[in-house]
Amino acid sequence: MDQLELFDLPNPCIGVCQSNSRGYCLGCLRSRDERFNWHQKPVAERAHILKLLSQRRARLNAKSKRDSDSPQAGESLDLF
Repeated sequence: MDQLELFDLPNPCIGVCQSNSRGYCLGCLRSRDERFNWHQKPVAERAHILKLLSQRRARLNAKSKRDSDSPQAGESLDLF
């Protein structure tokens, strides 16, 4: 039996509808299949997609932090 949701799960779209080279939206990080017919998907499927999005966002933020912490090409490390 499905769990009763008291509130409708929000559509994660933020209006930046461009796909990256792997097919994920740059705005909401959903794949094309995940974006297609969002409101007709069962609640359990939408909840699963939202969980995947939070994991993708965390990986993207971690990669961004690693990239910003490492020196850029031609940039020297400030040792003092």
